[in-house]
Amino acid sequence: MSVAQERSGWLSRFVRYEPRPGVEYPGVLVVDDPSRTPLRALALGVGGGMLSVLGFLWLAALVTGGLAWLFWTASGSPGTFLDYYTSAVGGFSDPLGIVAGHLGLAMAIPLACAMVLFVHRFHPRWLNSVQPGFRWRYTFVAGLAALVVIGGVWLLSRLGQPWQFAPQQPMWAFLAAILLTAPLQAAAEEYLFRGYLLQALYSAAPNLNRPLLSADAAGEGAGRVALWLARGYQRWFGVIGSALLFAILHTQNQGLAGFLHPFTFGLLAGWLVMRTGGLEAAIAAHVVNNLIAFGYATLSGTMFQARHPGEIGWLELGWNLLGYALFAVVAVRLADRMRLARTTPRGRFGGPATHPVK
Repeated sequence: MSVAQERSGWLSRFVRYEPRPGVEYPGVLVVDDPSRTPLRALALGVGGGMLSVLGFLWLAALVTGGLAWLFWTASGSPGTFLDYYTSAVGGFSDPLGIVAGHLGLAMAIPLACAMVLFVHRFHPRWLNSVQPGFRWRYTFVAGLAALVVIGGVWLLSRLGQPWQFAPQQPMWAFLAAILLTAPLQAAAEEYLFRGYLLQALYSAAPNLNRPLLSADAAGEGAGRVALWLARGYQRWFGVIGSALLFAILHTQNQGLAGFLHPFTFGLLAGWLVMRTGGLEAAIAAHVVNNLIAFGYATLSGTMFQARHPGEIGWLELGWNLLGYALFAVVAVRLADRMRLARTTPRGRFGGPATHPVK
């Protein structure tokens, strides 16, 4: 299918830009256009990021509340809606509460796509990977690796601890709700934080490559170091910024270790996205982590504690980070073995730089 055919649908009226050839995933939304001033790029990147977070909070609450109301009404309106919502959604005491909560969070996927399309004027397919598109084969392999590595480390961390089998009832309904909706919720958070926010914050960071070209006058070595710092800072501005927002929205008075848990996961997931050229490995890690957490909570009758975790210890943080780090190494090795693209296709769009779609 030609590029012209790909643009023939309704999206064509909104898509104005394509990524530059040969850029890494974080730099997809960068536009080399004389009319795009640094101030405008900053406004689009930071403003778009703020709008996406606020929109996510509003949309998730709206959808979750709406679904919870439908479930409450369908079940005969027991008690008050506030009591039902607090118990079913706030405490995950009901499988339908899990469905409502997770589907509300899943709204991050259409929201992230809408931000890329309507604010930045790029095709949403570039959220998946630099291919572009979703690389299903790698996702499947990375998912198996995450299950073995992260699951294996979790089992090791449980050695010597008592195992409790007191299933949350109805157990099969809880397991079905988790298996059907937890992967969607985890993927949605990756699309928003490691996808749109990482790319948007990268695009907002001022390009220091040109100002630092003068470092060449101090010698070739100094010039290379300066350019390396300039390129690296933009990448990590997006990675650290998105990880920080991810941690802030996931921390519930859990102390420093509780904050570092989602923050370091965000850093590793962001690095994985840069290193593999797409969201697939980060999604695999997030999905497996959530399935383990909620699956064990169902089997042990500790769903409320899983929904509202208290302070975590430094040892628990260490085990979690070990699992994430080992998986990151394995995922990168798999990506290299499968020769996955890490940059956008060269020459695919017939131009050396980002340009308006004709």
